[in-house]
Amino acid sequence: MIATAFAGGVLGLGILLLLRALFPPRPGLATRLAALDVARTGEDAPKTPLVAPDEEVSAFRQALGQRLAKFYAARGWEARSIRADLTLLGKSFEGFLATKVLLAVSGLLAFPLLVGWLAVMGWGVSFQIPLWAALLVSVIFFFLPDVQIGKDAAVRRRDFRHAVGAFLDLVAMNLAGGRGVPEALMMAVSVGTGSEVNAPGSNWAMERIREALANARIVGITPWQALGQLGDEINVDELRDLSAALGLVADDGAKVRSSLTARAATLRRRELAEIEGKAGERSQSMLVAQLLLCAGFVIFLSYPAAMKMLGS
Repeated sequence: MIATAFAGGVLGLGILLLLRALFPPRPGLATRLAALDVARTGEDAPKTPLVAPDEEVSAFRQALGQRLAKFYAARGWEARSIRADLTLLGKSFEGFLATKVLLAVSGLLAFPLLVGWLAVMGWGVSFQIPLWAALLVSVIFFFLPDVQIGKDAAVRRRDFRHAVGAFLDLVAMNLAGGRGVPEALMMAVSVGTGSEVNAPGSNWAMERIREALANARIVGITPWQALGQLGDEINVDELRDLSAALGLVADDGAKVRSSLTARAATLRRRELAEIEGKAGERSQSMLVAQLLLCAGFVIFLSYPAAMKMLGS
């Protein structure tokens, strides 16, 4: 009875939390008045994205994703981390949400398949085990895109930081040549080749920065503000720091050159330290594998003698 009551209480609490998340309470009068004041003053207004997604989404997925995005926005689910990863990978948030829902729905197809398989094998038709198995598969499929996006974004973000170091060196060289900060930034990103993010041999990170700087003129912000906004969109701290530094010393070319050179050297040292750390981890893993191999070989050699001694 105690276990049953505890399970019922946990189930009821879960249902209550789910209903609170799906149908949150309406904001009070003070909250609405504060939102109106913010909208009137123009503070914290949503920024126009500087980088458009490269992914082509079908009309059905786009419509489904837009409905899900509105559902997220109505409940205050910002999902900033996953949005930054998607922007870095050139994918849309609407297409990502549609993919999650479609994969979850496809996972439910395991229920009729399992029921049919049990009927064919003659093991009796039981709906409980196939139902729970289908729900488990559906949940796994729902969170599978998040795991894949996180892994791909981590690799891309590391490569982007490497490109930022080269970008800083190029900007410093252009400043030494007598160009201003805006011209030096545009000339530095002009070294990128190719327009496809996944194209072989293309510098996709420079393409991202170039697109952000080009759209900065349309949006009406300075190039260093565009770099800071791009750093916020893709969650790269180096771009945010670069934006803050350029905003402080944009009028002094000598200070800009020295600051950029120092930042590029710092990025290279950090990248070298990360590479050395990963190499050390791999060396340790190889050492453990060699020790296990030696231990297995010793057991293989000593096993016949030990069995002979125990048998005698």
